[in-house]
Amino acid sequence: MENNKNMKFHVRDCALVRMSTGFRAQTLREFKECIERVPESSIYHHFWGRFLQPQFDEPEYNNDFAAWVYHSLHEKALAEKLSVIDPTEFEDIESIRQELIERIEDYLFEYEFVPGARADEQFYFVQSQLVVLDTGLNLNEPKDLKEAVPQMSPGSIFYHFIDARRRTPEKTNDFSAWLVGWGKEYEPLANSFKQMDPYFGSLEALRAMIHQECIAFFNGGNS
Repeated sequence: MENNKNMKFHVRDCALVRMSTGFRAQTLREFKECIERVPESSIYHHFWGRFLQPQFDEPEYNNDFAAWVYHSLHEKALAEKLSVIDPTEFEDIESIRQELIERIEDYLFEYEFVPGARADEQFYFVQSQLVVLDTGLNLNEPKDLKEAVPQMSPGSIFYHFIDARRRTPEKTNDFSAWLVGWGKEYEPLANSFKQMDPYFGSLEALRAMIHQECIAFFNGGNS
């Protein structure tokens, strides 16, 4: 999203297409070795992919790695160490990869026994490709956000708020990038969006938070 004043904001939607990487693991050591070798897109998917997958209950752990370590290896302590990794706190995917590896290596060093899963509970590393769709919804000026955000699908929120961190030069969300181009008047709203951590929650909850910030800003006499 270019930061040009008076440029329309084109709302997009998206979906993830899952693909196999060919990597799979049954023991914790194999798991670590696969994490060292899989494409970055696989690391990204196993942290963020759950947001665009149907959830029938509240996930116990925040990423696929932690969930597998708990449910298939039954290593709760390590699962908790992996679950608290917040990908928004890292500069890039490679930094996240190294953090995963270090935490698993520390665990393997501490315990001589290498846990393994049953043959039917192996971890299959997948990657995903983002398919972007045009919704036909365009915003002409910042105040349009207040009415538009509640209409946006979870896929739109994912694309503009989460995936945007990989696309924008400032590694920020598309809403903030767009607002900055409209001048200092909208910097408080842009900054409030930047301060949101989208990881520990759902897209629906994130959409509600964005909407509340819009209501507070535009109903508070800022525009």
